[in-house]
Amino acid sequence: MTPSYSVVVPTVGRPQLPALLASLRDSWAEGPRPDEVVVVDDRPVPASGPRQELDLGPLDGVRVVRTGGRGPAAARNAGWRSVRSAWVAFLDDDVVVPPGWALALAHDLVGAAADVGGVQGRIVVPLPGHRPPTDLERGTAGLQDAAWATADLAYRRTTLEAVHGFDERFPRAYREDADVALRVRRAGWRLGRGSRFVQHPVRPANDLASLRSQAGNQDDALLRALHGPRWRDLAETGRGRLPWHAATVAAAATAVTGLAMAALSGSRTPSVPPSGVSRHLMTFSNVTGARLAALGGAAWAALTADFLARRLAPGPRPGDDGFGAELRRMAVTSPLIPFAAVAHRAAGTWRWRRILGGRGAPAWPPPLRAVLFDRDGTLVHDVPYNGDPDAVVPVPGARRVLDALRADGVLVGVVSNQSAIGRGIVTAAQVDAVDERVRRLLGPFDTWQRCPHVPEDRCPCRKPEPGLVLQAAAELGVLPAECAVVGDIGADMGAAIASGARCVLVPTEVTRHEEVSAAPAVATTLDEAVTLL
Repeated sequence: MTPSYSVVVPTVGRPQLPALLASLRDSWAEGPRPDEVVVVDDRPVPASGPRQELDLGPLDGVRVVRTGGRGPAAARNAGWRSVRSAWVAFLDDDVVVPPGWALALAHDLVGAAADVGGVQGRIVVPLPGHRPPTDLERGTAGLQDAAWATADLAYRRTTLEAVHGFDERFPRAYREDADVALRVRRAGWRLGRGSRFVQHPVRPANDLASLRSQAGNQDDALLRALHGPRWRDLAETGRGRLPWHAATVAAAATAVTGLAMAALSGSRTPSVPPSGVSRHLMTFSNVTGARLAALGGAAWAALTADFLARRLAPGPRPGDDGFGAELRRMAVTSPLIPFAAVAHRAAGTWRWRRILGGRGAPAWPPPLRAVLFDRDGTLVHDVPYNGDPDAVVPVPGARRVLDALRADGVLVGVVSNQSAIGRGIVTAAQVDAVDERVRRLLGPFDTWQRCPHVPEDRCPCRKPEPGLVLQAAAELGVLPAECAVVGDIGADMGAAIASGARCVLVPTEVTRHEEVSAAPAVATTLDEAVTLL
């Protein structure tokens, strides 16, 4: 039995991507080919000029979806929502699959029981055999024991639909996989481990990589807000060192407070000699400050030295290659990491309590706040390359649907390709006049985004690129996931999927059959489309 599966690879353009795609191609010699390979390009949208194409290596038939740098959770969502296979196999862009991977994946998927929502592959991290691993190498090797890491994890598409995919409020490649696994299990699915494996080489990194990684403490704060104080037990993540980091920061704060007390008491120069009581208070403040500074400084030094020793002990020894560089990295970052970790955790906790209005966080996805409509063929009858305001005729019910959304407090907008400007068929002023006629007939819009480019410009805004939807969401001050797109062709649906918005297709006579088949939701009228959002 051959399973129906597609492969989704989120990427930020790492140089390892071509090697992964080449290894995928080689693995198909022994196992079944996927229905599709989708590479999700999550590099930020360029400020100007055409987008830069990915190096896909020798693999043909790869479909690229661009998401505009919104993070791995958003990239994975765009990938799985753009395919129709029964299973979606996620791979990181810096792994390499062995020759038998496709065959082993097929075995894992066919053998999965009906209540198994996802099957994880094993992750093997090659480590040097001639010396102990560095801190960076040990950190990467931790993936070998990680639960539900999406470096190689296949989910049923129906499972992802049931939990609405990955939570795009996680901006980094950290904790978003644990969150979706917890929600999948909470929804009644089991998660299993398969027989396949991938290799995950250690990526090169500079000396401050471990310090930058402390930003993940903000994601820990979100995971706690979503799943409660026992989130570490539920997600099987281990205890972490945050309590020790907090103690280190507290010790440093105590030392600074003591120094300040001693300095203030010693700097007082009263105009009259102090009384006996004042002298005693000044002496007490000076002595107490000195003692606090000494105790706090000693505690900070001891905790920092212990942290440094714990990081160095499993690593290279004197005489091993790279020992000097490792000692330098650990000596520089060990005093700084506790402060970075505590600061990021505090910032994350404050941010989510402020944004979410309390200790808990609402479930994913957030409620709908904006509906973005295609113009031609959706709100008004399609007149190709129209530059004449008098030719604007709204589709039946358009004004009623828009007014109902406005009355419910839902923001409305337009996202429209207008390549006639780029082709020189009409001027921007003529399109402005047509747009103004639409507003007069259908009422005010909260945002209006249009792309004047031709396909050859390879711009980031022309649908199915996500640019117009992302620009509209930014102007409205909402998340892309709080938006929905209603349109009449596949490019509208593609832009919605790439940007993380919901979408409904309302076909017309120009809509292709394959566009209808691929659409996540299909309605016959605008009224019906709104009910499906």
